[in-house]
Amino acid sequence: MSSVLNVVIVNGSPTERSKTMGLTDLVTSSLAEKLPITTTRIDVYRLGPGFTSAVMRDDVTADVEEALATAESADVLIAAAPVFRASYPGMFKHFFDLIEQYALANKPVILVATGGSDRHALVIEHVLRPLFGFFQAATAPVGFYANAGDFDGTLVLNNEVYSRIEVGIGDILPQLKAQADSASTTSVSRT
Repeated sequence: MSSVLNVVIVNGSPTERSKTMGLTDLVTSSLAEKLPITTTRIDVYRLGPGFTSAVMRDDVTADVEEALATAESADVLIAAAPVFRASYPGMFKHFFDLIEQYALANKPVILVATGGSDRHALVIEHVLRPLFGFFQAATAPVGFYANAGDFDGTLVLNNEVYSRIEVGIGDILPQLKAQADSASTTSVSRT
């Protein structure tokens, strides 16, 4: 029997309702159809001065420490960011600047990004993947990107985006099932 996977979303969008979260919701919905999951969302823009004024981990407030620990303890991390000026937002990067260096080692990470046009699609390969490579995370081979033309507000209208998500999640499903089974076995042996 599989354990419930703890999926943590780190949302780099500066607004609560965004195209980035619209795309991320599709990814988590696809995961939830295939595996038992729980989701927690960390909105970096809501972390406040205890986050933005911190230079080092020791400088953060208790609520920010809790958010960092939540991301570090995830079974699966979804890193979701809009593209602005060819990269992710600074607050998104600052969040990961405060994560412990080896806390994400071998952790499955799903990369999600949105941008104004397809010109930004390579942000996944050239910006996000190297960031998580530094952490030695197990980033999913396929990242998920959608441009502004794929949406009506925060709703994805492009069927190709849905297809890419299904194929991409299908590619990593065996790894995630194995992780869920491993977590289940570990929790049974502890009791």
